[in-house]
Amino acid sequence: MQNSEVQHVFLVGAKSLGAYGGYETFIDKLTEYHQNNKLLRYHVACKENGDGCMDPNATEGAEIVSAHEFTYHNAHCFQIHIPEKLGPAQAIYYDVAALKKSIHIVKLQKIQHPIVYIMACRIGPLMRHFYKEIHKLGGQIYLNPDGHEWMREKWSRPIRRYWKISEQLMVKWSDLVICDSVTIETYIHERYDGKGTGGGSPNTTFIAYGAETQRSSLTDDNPKLLDWYREKGLTKKNYYLVVGRFVPENNYATMIREFMISNSKRDFVIITNVNDKFLNELETKLHFSADKRIKFVGTVYNQELLKKIRENAYGYFHGHEVGGTNPSLLEALGSTDLNLLLDVGFNREVAEDTAVYWKKEERNLAGLINWADKADAEAIQKLGKKARERIQGAYSWKHIAEQYEEVFLRVRSRHRKKMD
Repeated sequence: MQNSEVQHVFLVGAKSLGAYGGYETFIDKLTEYHQNNKLLRYHVACKENGDGCMDPNATEGAEIVSAHEFTYHNAHCFQIHIPEKLGPAQAIYYDVAALKKSIHIVKLQKIQHPIVYIMACRIGPLMRHFYKEIHKLGGQIYLNPDGHEWMREKWSRPIRRYWKISEQLMVKWSDLVICDSVTIETYIHERYDGKGTGGGSPNTTFIAYGAETQRSSLTDDNPKLLDWYREKGLTKKNYYLVVGRFVPENNYATMIREFMISNSKRDFVIITNVNDKFLNELETKLHFSADKRIKFVGTVYNQELLKKIRENAYGYFHGHEVGGTNPSLLEALGSTDLNLLLDVGFNREVAEDTAVYWKKEERNLAGLINWADKADAEAIQKLGKKARERIQGAYSWKHIAEQYEEVFLRVRSRHRKKMD
Protein backbone atom coordinates (compact mmCIF):
# COMPACT_ATOMS: atom_id res chain seq x y z
CA MET A 1 0.00 0.00 0.00
CA GLN A 2 1.39 3.40 -0.94
CA ASN A 3 2.34 5.99 1.65
CA SER A 4 -0.45 8.33 0.49
CA GLU A 5 -3.12 5.67 1.13
CA VAL A 6 -2.13 5.15 4.76
CA GLN A 7 -3.11 7.61 7.49
CA HIS A 8 -0.02 8.24 9.63
CA VAL A 9 -0.71 9.29 13.22
CA PHE A 10 2.01 10.57 15.56
CA LEU A 11 1.26 10.11 19.27
CA VAL A 12 3.11 12.61 21.46
CA GLY A 13 2.92 13.15 25.22
CA ALA A 14 2.81 9.71 26.85
CA LYS A 15 5.90 8.30 28.54
CA SER A 16 5.56 4.84 27.02
CA LEU A 17 3.05 2.18 26.02
CA GLY A 18 1.41 0.51 29.02
CA ALA A 19 2.04 1.21 32.76
CA TYR A 20 -0.48 2.86 35.12
CA GLY A 21 -0.75 6.28 33.45
CA GLY A 22 -3.88 7.12 31.51
CA TYR A 23 -2.16 8.14 28.29
CA GLU A 24 0.21 5.16 28.43
CA THR A 25 -2.70 2.74 28.84
CA PHE A 26 -4.59 4.49 26.05
CA ILE A 27 -1.72 4.20 23.55
CA ASP A 28 -1.11 0.58 24.52
CA LYS A 29 -4.75 -0.31 23.82
CA LEU A 30 -5.16 1.88 20.73
CA THR A 31 -2.14 0.32 19.02
CA GLU A 32 -3.18 -3.17 20.16
CA TYR A 33 -6.67 -2.89 18.67
CA HIS A 34 -5.36 -1.26 15.47
CA GLN A 35 -2.23 -3.39 15.00
CA ASN A 36 -3.70 -5.18 11.98
CA ASN A 37 -5.41 -2.11 10.51
CA LYS A 38 -3.79 -1.52 7.09
CA LEU A 39 -5.14 2.03 6.85
CA LEU A 40 -3.51 3.36 10.04
CA ARG A 41 0.20 3.64 10.87
CA TYR A 42 1.17 4.84 14.33
CA HIS A 43 4.41 6.57 15.32
CA VAL A 44 4.79 6.73 19.11
CA ALA A 45 7.18 8.94 21.09
CA CYS A 46 8.57 7.13 24.17
CA LYS A 47 10.88 8.22 26.95
CA GLU A 48 14.27 6.55 26.69
CA ASN A 49 15.24 7.20 30.32
CA GLY A 50 13.87 8.48 33.60
CA ASP A 51 10.53 8.03 35.33
CA GLY A 52 8.02 5.96 33.37
CA CYS A 53 10.37 4.99 30.54
CA MET A 54 9.90 1.70 28.71
CA ASP A 55 12.64 -0.86 28.14
CA PRO A 56 11.87 -2.52 24.78
CA ASN A 57 14.43 -5.24 25.54
CA ALA A 58 12.31 -6.33 28.49
CA THR A 59 8.93 -5.88 26.80
CA GLU A 60 7.28 -8.93 25.30
CA GLY A 61 6.25 -8.26 21.69
CA ALA A 62 8.66 -5.35 21.16
CA GLU A 63 11.17 -5.68 18.30
CA ILE A 64 14.32 -3.56 18.20
CA VAL A 65 14.78 -1.62 14.94
CA SER A 66 17.80 0.51 15.84
CA ALA A 67 19.50 2.07 18.86
CA HIS A 68 16.56 4.43 19.49
CA GLU A 69 13.67 2.76 17.66
CA PHE A 70 11.52 -0.32 18.10
CA THR A 71 8.15 -1.65 16.97
CA TYR A 72 5.33 -2.69 19.27
CA HIS A 73 1.81 -3.67 18.15
CA ASN A 74 3.06 -2.82 14.63
CA ALA A 75 3.55 0.79 15.78
CA HIS A 76 6.82 2.59 15.04
CA CYS A 77 8.17 3.73 18.42
CA PHE A 78 10.96 6.30 18.67
CA GLN A 79 12.77 7.06 21.91
CA ILE A 80 13.58 10.51 23.28
CA HIS A 81 16.45 10.95 25.73
CA ILE A 82 15.60 13.36 28.58
CA PRO A 83 18.24 15.40 30.50
CA GLU A 84 17.05 14.50 34.00
CA LYS A 85 18.73 17.58 35.52
CA LEU A 86 15.87 19.64 34.05
CA GLY A 87 13.56 18.60 36.90
CA PRO A 88 9.88 19.54 36.32
CA ALA A 89 10.80 21.06 32.92
CA GLN A 90 11.53 17.52 31.62
CA ALA A 91 7.93 17.15 30.41
CA ILE A 92 8.12 20.32 28.31
CA TYR A 93 11.50 19.30 26.87
CA TYR A 94 10.11 15.84 26.09
CA ASP A 95 7.08 17.13 24.14
CA VAL A 96 9.18 19.63 22.16
CA ALA A 97 11.82 17.02 21.31
CA ALA A 98 9.10 14.50 20.33
CA LEU A 99 7.42 17.04 18.04
CA LYS A 100 10.73 17.93 16.37
CA LYS A 101 11.43 14.23 15.82
CA SER A 102 7.92 13.72 14.42
CA ILE A 103 8.44 16.53 11.92
CA HIS A 104 11.82 15.03 10.96
CA ILE A 105 10.16 11.65 10.28
CA VAL A 106 7.40 13.27 8.22
CA LYS A 107 9.98 15.01 6.05
CA LEU A 108 12.29 11.98 5.82
CA GLN A 109 9.54 9.56 4.83
CA LYS A 110 7.64 12.15 2.76
CA ILE A 111 4.48 11.40 4.71
CA GLN A 112 1.37 13.10 3.38
CA HIS A 113 -1.43 14.58 5.53
CA PRO A 114 -0.07 13.32 8.90
CA ILE A 115 -1.99 13.76 12.14
CA VAL A 116 0.07 14.77 15.18
CA TYR A 117 -1.98 13.89 18.27
CA ILE A 118 -0.61 15.66 21.37
CA MET A 119 -1.65 14.51 24.85
CA ALA A 120 -1.72 17.15 27.64
CA CYS A 121 -1.30 20.92 27.47
CA ARG A 122 2.34 21.47 28.39
CA ILE A 123 3.80 23.51 25.52
CA GLY A 124 1.24 26.20 24.79
CA PRO A 125 3.70 29.09 24.24
CA LEU A 126 5.35 27.07 21.44
CA MET A 127 2.19 25.74 19.83
CA ARG A 128 1.75 28.44 17.20
CA HIS A 129 5.21 27.57 15.81
CA PHE A 130 4.49 23.82 15.62
CA TYR A 131 0.97 24.39 14.29
CA LYS A 132 2.29 26.42 11.37
CA GLU A 133 5.20 24.04 10.68
CA ILE A 134 2.98 20.95 10.65
CA HIS A 135 0.38 22.71 8.49
CA LYS A 136 3.10 23.59 5.97
CA LEU A 137 3.71 19.83 5.66
CA GLY A 138 0.01 19.24 4.98
CA GLY A 139 -0.61 17.89 8.47
CA GLN A 140 -3.00 18.61 11.32
CA ILE A 141 -2.65 18.86 15.09
CA TYR A 142 -5.10 17.07 17.35
CA LEU A 143 -5.10 17.59 21.12
CA ASN A 144 -6.25 15.66 24.15
CA PRO A 145 -6.34 18.34 26.89
CA ASP A 146 -6.44 15.86 29.79
CA GLY A 147 -7.95 17.37 32.93
CA HIS A 148 -7.19 20.58 34.75
CA GLU A 149 -3.41 20.39 35.15
CA TRP A 150 -3.42 23.82 36.78
CA MET A 151 -5.43 22.37 39.71
CA ARG A 152 -2.83 19.79 40.70
CA GLU A 153 -1.52 20.39 44.23
CA LYS A 154 2.08 19.56 43.38
CA TRP A 155 2.49 22.78 41.36
CA SER A 156 3.40 26.18 42.80
CA ARG A 157 1.23 29.21 42.01
CA PRO A 158 3.46 30.50 39.15
CA ILE A 159 3.54 27.05 37.53
CA ARG A 160 -0.23 26.73 37.83
CA ARG A 161 -0.53 30.09 36.06
CA TYR A 162 1.72 28.75 33.30
CA TRP A 163 -0.49 25.65 32.90
CA LYS A 164 -3.58 27.83 32.53
CA ILE A 165 -1.98 29.94 29.79
CA SER A 166 -0.52 26.85 28.15
CA GLU A 167 -3.92 25.15 28.05
CA GLN A 168 -5.50 28.18 26.35
CA LEU A 169 -2.80 28.33 23.66
CA MET A 170 -2.84 24.55 23.08
CA VAL A 171 -6.59 24.66 22.49
CA LYS A 172 -6.27 27.72 20.23
CA TRP A 173 -3.59 26.17 17.98
CA SER A 174 -5.22 22.76 17.46
CA ASP A 175 -7.36 21.55 14.58
CA LEU A 176 -9.37 19.19 16.76
CA VAL A 177 -9.65 18.85 20.54
CA ILE A 178 -10.54 15.27 21.53
CA CYS A 179 -12.04 15.29 25.04
CA ASP A 180 -12.18 12.06 27.02
CA SER A 181 -15.00 13.43 29.17
CA VAL A 182 -18.20 15.32 28.37
CA THR A 183 -17.42 17.46 31.43
CA ILE A 184 -14.07 18.44 29.89
CA GLU A 185 -15.66 19.16 26.50
CA THR A 186 -18.23 21.44 28.15
CA TYR A 187 -15.45 23.22 30.06
CA ILE A 188 -13.41 23.77 26.86
CA HIS A 189 -16.32 25.53 25.18
CA GLU A 190 -17.33 27.53 28.23
CA ARG A 191 -13.78 28.79 28.69
CA TYR A 192 -12.47 29.09 25.11
CA ASP A 193 -15.33 29.83 22.71
CA GLY A 194 -14.26 32.91 20.76
CA LYS A 195 -10.59 32.22 21.46
CA GLY A 196 -9.84 29.64 18.77
CA THR A 197 -7.84 30.27 15.61
CA GLY A 198 -9.49 33.21 13.89
CA GLY A 199 -11.53 33.89 17.02
CA GLY A 200 -13.84 30.94 16.38
CA SER A 201 -15.04 28.19 18.67
CA PRO A 202 -12.65 25.26 19.29
CA ASN A 203 -13.43 22.22 17.15
CA THR A 204 -14.10 19.41 19.65
CA THR A 205 -15.32 15.85 19.84
CA PHE A 206 -15.86 13.43 22.72
CA ILE A 207 -14.16 10.03 22.83
CA ALA A 208 -13.79 8.43 26.26
CA TYR A 209 -11.00 6.22 27.54
CA GLY A 210 -11.76 2.53 27.45
CA ALA A 211 -11.55 -0.51 29.69
CA GLU A 212 -11.22 -4.24 29.30
CA THR A 213 -14.45 -6.06 30.09
CA GLN A 214 -13.40 -9.71 30.18
CA ARG A 215 -12.69 -11.36 33.53
CA SER A 216 -9.20 -12.38 34.62
CA SER A 217 -7.87 -15.66 33.28
CA LEU A 218 -6.65 -16.53 36.80
CA THR A 219 -8.74 -18.69 39.11
CA ASP A 220 -9.02 -18.22 42.89
CA ASP A 221 -6.64 -21.12 43.48
CA ASN A 222 -3.96 -19.85 41.07
CA PRO A 223 -0.50 -20.12 42.70
CA LYS A 224 0.49 -16.57 41.64
CA LEU A 225 -2.58 -15.12 43.31
CA LEU A 226 -2.25 -17.26 46.45
CA ASP A 227 1.46 -16.43 46.78
CA TRP A 228 0.69 -12.72 46.46
CA TYR A 229 -2.07 -12.95 49.08
CA ARG A 230 0.22 -14.90 51.42
CA GLU A 231 3.04 -12.40 51.01
CA LYS A 232 0.75 -9.42 51.71
CA GLY A 233 -1.33 -11.07 54.44
CA LEU A 234 -4.62 -10.80 52.52
CA THR A 235 -7.64 -12.95 51.68
CA LYS A 236 -10.38 -12.73 49.06
CA LYS A 237 -13.18 -10.20 49.75
CA ASN A 238 -11.46 -9.09 52.94
CA TYR A 239 -9.85 -5.90 51.64
CA TYR A 240 -10.68 -2.55 50.10
CA LEU A 241 -8.45 -1.51 47.22
CA VAL A 242 -7.08 1.49 45.37
CA VAL A 243 -4.80 1.42 42.31
CA GLY A 244 -3.31 4.59 40.86
CA ARG A 245 -0.65 7.26 40.83
CA PHE A 246 0.52 8.32 44.28
CA VAL A 247 -0.21 12.06 44.07
CA PRO A 248 -2.07 14.43 46.44
CA GLU A 249 -4.97 15.22 44.09
CA ASN A 250 -6.02 11.57 44.14
CA ASN A 251 -6.95 12.15 47.80
CA TYR A 252 -4.94 9.40 49.48
CA ALA A 253 -4.85 11.54 52.64
CA THR A 254 -8.65 11.62 52.86
CA MET A 255 -9.07 7.92 52.07
CA ILE A 256 -6.46 6.81 54.63
CA ARG A 257 -7.77 9.21 57.31
CA GLU A 258 -11.34 8.02 56.84
CA PHE A 259 -10.41 4.34 56.78
CA MET A 260 -8.47 4.79 60.02
CA ILE A 261 -11.53 6.21 61.82
CA SER A 262 -13.90 3.60 60.35
CA ASN A 263 -14.86 0.43 62.22
CA SER A 264 -13.88 -1.88 59.36
CA LYS A 265 -12.17 -5.16 60.18
CA ARG A 266 -10.99 -5.42 56.58
CA ASP A 267 -7.69 -4.15 55.15
CA PHE A 268 -7.08 -1.13 52.93
CA VAL A 269 -4.69 -2.19 50.13
CA ILE A 270 -2.89 0.53 48.18
CA ILE A 271 -1.23 -0.53 44.91
CA THR A 272 0.94 2.33 43.70
CA ASN A 273 4.48 3.41 42.88
CA VAL A 274 5.24 5.09 46.21
CA ASN A 275 6.69 8.59 46.31
CA ASP A 276 8.80 8.70 49.50
CA LYS A 277 8.36 12.46 50.00
CA PHE A 278 4.57 12.28 49.81
CA LEU A 279 4.53 9.07 51.87
CA ASN A 280 6.50 10.77 54.66
CA GLU A 281 4.16 13.76 54.57
CA LEU A 282 1.17 11.44 55.01
CA GLU A 283 2.85 9.58 57.85
CA THR A 284 3.65 12.83 59.66
CA LYS A 285 0.05 13.99 59.22
CA LEU A 286 -1.85 10.75 59.84
CA HIS A 287 0.54 8.28 61.57
CA PHE A 288 -1.05 5.55 59.46
CA SER A 289 1.79 3.07 60.06
CA ALA A 290 0.26 2.43 63.50
CA ASP A 291 -2.85 1.04 61.77
CA LYS A 292 -2.04 -2.48 60.54
CA ARG A 293 -5.05 -2.41 58.19
CA ILE A 294 -3.36 0.18 55.95
CA LYS A 295 -1.13 -1.73 53.52
CA PHE A 296 1.08 -0.19 50.85
CA VAL A 297 1.90 -3.25 48.75
CA GLY A 298 3.93 -1.75 45.88
CA THR A 299 3.12 -2.24 42.21
CA VAL A 300 1.66 -5.20 40.28
CA TYR A 301 2.75 -5.38 36.63
CA ASN A 302 1.10 -8.70 35.80
CA GLN A 303 -2.19 -7.47 34.30
CA GLU A 304 -4.10 -10.73 34.82
CA LEU A 305 -3.04 -10.82 38.47
CA LEU A 306 -3.99 -7.17 38.93
CA LYS A 307 -7.38 -7.81 37.35
CA LYS A 308 -7.97 -10.75 39.70
CA ILE A 309 -6.94 -8.65 42.72
CA ARG A 310 -9.56 -6.08 41.64
CA GLU A 311 -12.24 -8.75 41.16
CA ASN A 312 -11.60 -10.21 44.61
CA ALA A 313 -11.63 -6.85 46.44
CA TYR A 314 -14.58 -6.25 48.74
CA GLY A 315 -14.68 -2.63 47.60
CA TYR A 316 -12.72 -0.12 45.55
CA PHE A 317 -11.96 3.50 46.54
CA HIS A 318 -11.55 6.16 43.86
CA GLY A 319 -10.42 9.60 44.99
CA HIS A 320 -9.42 11.26 41.70
CA GLU A 321 -10.75 14.81 41.32
CA VAL A 322 -8.53 16.23 38.53
CA GLY A 323 -8.80 14.85 35.01
CA GLY A 324 -11.30 13.37 32.65
CA THR A 325 -12.34 9.75 32.26
CA ASN A 326 -9.87 7.93 34.48
CA PRO A 327 -8.63 4.46 33.41
CA SER A 328 -8.36 3.11 36.96
CA LEU A 329 -12.02 3.98 37.55
CA LEU A 330 -13.10 2.20 34.36
CA GLU A 331 -11.07 -0.86 35.31
CA ALA A 332 -12.58 -0.88 38.80
CA LEU A 333 -16.14 -0.60 37.47
CA GLY A 334 -15.39 -3.46 35.09
CA SER A 335 -13.97 -5.67 37.84
CA THR A 336 -15.06 -4.77 41.38
CA ASP A 337 -18.66 -5.08 42.57
CA LEU A 338 -18.67 -2.27 45.13
CA ASN A 339 -17.12 1.07 44.11
CA LEU A 340 -16.91 4.03 46.49
CA LEU A 341 -16.16 7.18 44.47
CA LEU A 342 -15.35 10.78 45.30
CA ASP A 343 -18.42 12.82 44.41
CA VAL A 344 -17.22 14.96 41.48
CA GLY A 345 -18.65 15.46 37.99
CA PHE A 346 -16.06 13.32 36.19
CA ASN A 347 -16.79 10.28 38.36
CA ARG A 348 -20.59 10.62 38.27
CA GLU A 349 -20.47 11.03 34.49
CA VAL A 350 -18.72 7.67 34.16
CA ALA A 351 -20.33 5.55 36.90
CA GLU A 352 -23.81 7.12 37.06
CA ASP A 353 -25.91 5.01 39.47
CA THR A 354 -23.60 1.96 39.47
CA ALA A 355 -21.52 3.15 42.46
CA VAL A 356 -21.84 4.97 45.79
CA TYR A 357 -20.32 8.40 46.41
CA TRP A 358 -18.43 10.15 49.21
CA LYS A 359 -17.37 13.69 50.01
CA LYS A 360 -14.11 14.94 51.51
CA GLU A 361 -15.67 16.17 54.75
CA GLU A 362 -14.44 14.39 57.87
CA ARG A 363 -16.31 11.16 58.73
CA ASN A 364 -18.26 11.12 55.44
CA LEU A 365 -16.28 8.29 53.83
CA ALA A 366 -15.80 6.57 57.21
CA GLY A 367 -19.58 6.38 57.57
CA LEU A 368 -19.88 4.97 54.04
CA ILE A 369 -17.25 2.31 54.83
CA ASN A 370 -19.18 1.30 57.96
CA TRP A 371 -22.33 1.02 55.85
CA ALA A 372 -20.52 -0.93 53.12
CA ASP A 373 -19.13 -3.46 55.58
CA LYS A 374 -22.68 -4.43 56.53
CA ALA A 375 -24.29 -4.04 53.09
CA ASP A 376 -26.40 -6.85 51.66
CA ALA A 377 -24.25 -9.19 49.53
CA GLU A 378 -26.95 -9.56 46.88
CA ALA A 379 -27.33 -5.78 46.55
CA ILE A 380 -23.56 -5.41 46.11
CA GLN A 381 -23.55 -8.08 43.38
CA LYS A 382 -26.36 -6.22 41.58
CA LEU A 383 -24.31 -3.01 41.68
CA GLY A 384 -21.34 -4.88 40.21
CA LYS A 385 -23.45 -6.37 37.40
CA LYS A 386 -24.83 -2.93 36.59
CA ALA A 387 -21.33 -1.39 36.59
CA ARG A 388 -19.99 -4.02 34.16
CA GLU A 389 -22.94 -3.45 31.84
CA ARG A 390 -22.20 0.29 31.94
CA ILE A 391 -18.55 -0.31 30.95
CA GLN A 392 -19.44 -2.80 28.20
CA GLY A 393 -22.01 -0.44 26.71
CA ALA A 394 -20.03 2.80 26.70
CA TYR A 395 -16.36 2.21 27.50
CA SER A 396 -15.08 -1.01 25.93
CA TRP A 397 -11.68 -0.58 24.22
CA LYS A 398 -13.13 -2.07 21.05
CA HIS A 399 -15.77 0.67 20.94
CA ILE A 400 -13.22 3.42 21.74
CA ALA A 401 -10.76 2.14 19.09
CA GLU A 402 -13.53 2.18 16.48
CA GLN A 403 -14.34 5.80 17.32
CA TYR A 404 -10.68 6.81 16.96
CA GLU A 405 -10.41 4.98 13.65
CA GLU A 406 -13.36 6.95 12.32
CA VAL A 407 -11.90 10.30 13.48
CA PHE A 408 -8.39 9.61 12.17
CA LEU A 409 -9.55 8.31 8.78
CA ARG A 410 -11.62 11.43 8.09
CA VAL A 411 -8.37 13.23 7.20
CA ARG A 412 -7.42 10.46 4.77
CA SER A 413 -10.91 10.57 3.25
CA ARG A 414 -10.76 14.35 2.76
CA HIS A 415 -7.32 14.07 1.20
CA ARG A 416 -8.49 11.39 -1.25
CA LYS A 417 -11.45 13.56 -2.31
CA LYS A 418 -9.07 16.43 -3.08
CA MET A 419 -6.94 14.07 -5.19
CA ASP A 420 -9.95 12.83 -7.22
